[in-house]
Amino acid sequence: QVQLVESGGDLVPVGGSLRLACATSGFTSNKYRVGWFRQFPGREREWVGCINGAGTTHYSDSVKGRFTISRDDARKTVYLSMNSLKPEDTAVYYCAARATLSFRETCAAATYAYWGQGTPVTVSS
Repeated sequence: QVQLVESGGDLVPVGGSLRLACATSGFTSNKYRVGWFRQFPGREREWVGCINGAGTTHYSDSVKGRFTISRDDARKTVYLSMNSLKPEDTAVYYCAARATLSFRETCAAATYAYWGQGTPVTVSS
């Protein structure tokens, strides 16, 4: 059974940095993609970015250049490093994952089968 557990959410000042972690369990290999999403109060979930099994990443325009996704397959953990945080980054952040047939299968515009419970990030001005 695949499980995802996010951690690292916190209250940070404008311009600050934060790193979220998504610990995975239950995958039988490292052939899986992971996406990060966020949900603002009263709004639909928004895609932030993703990483495939080969380490290729994609980002939304709103976070490109500020956020970085990486993976540590030995620790079965995917990270979302966030820099230059803005008040509009305040949201609950979720990771999602899905097994893939190959390491190189793209994560862009992809679907996900498993979701974490979310971790809140508040950027205070």
